[in-house]
Amino acid sequence: MPGGGWSRGRRGAARGPRSAHRVATPSLGYWLLPLPTIDPFVVARSGAALASYGPAFTYSHYAGTKTLRYAAGGAVGVGGLTLASQVPPLRKALLKRVPQGEGPSASRREKSWFTVDFVAESAGTTVHTRVSGGDPGYTETAKMLAESAVCLALDENPNVSGQVTTATAMGDALLARLQRAGIVFERR
Repeated sequence: MPGGGWSRGRRGAARGPRSAHRVATPSLGYWLLPLPTIDPFVVARSGAALASYGPAFTYSHYAGTKTLRYAAGGAVGVGGLTLASQVPPLRKALLKRVPQGEGPSASRREKSWFTVDFVAESAGTTVHTRVSGGDPGYTETAKMLAESAVCLALDENPNVSGQVTTATAMGDALLARLQRAGIVFERR
């Protein structure tokens, strides 16, 4: 799916997962593991639709750890869970571990947080930004969904239609709402 054809011949590309590697950007210094989610395709679609992303925009998505030991442990853990979910008795044991319909307690959610770093490179310039907030699984996701709904209903948004991405449909209006809701966007 990544590639041309999404908007006026512009191109946006999601790079598929690559191997684990250490990122050279001094501001990060993480070991990176490919994170196979749908996010890169959504971001690439925004890049293809919005001229502000530039003509040769590409995007890759990784999970980062400070040490190779944690990166290897994370890869083994995710691989083990994936394998266990395919074996019926192990899948049943996993499902009993956390009953459906239950999530973390309010006190646990209060202690949870997320941080996502974005590093962009173009014409010899590197820009590092960070998005951070509280519990990503419940609290911040609920904020994002609610603010998106209110933004679509009440704000001045671009005149677009069809199946579009969040950036294409709401852009800066949603960014402002998320910031007011307590999600932090900062340049590093």
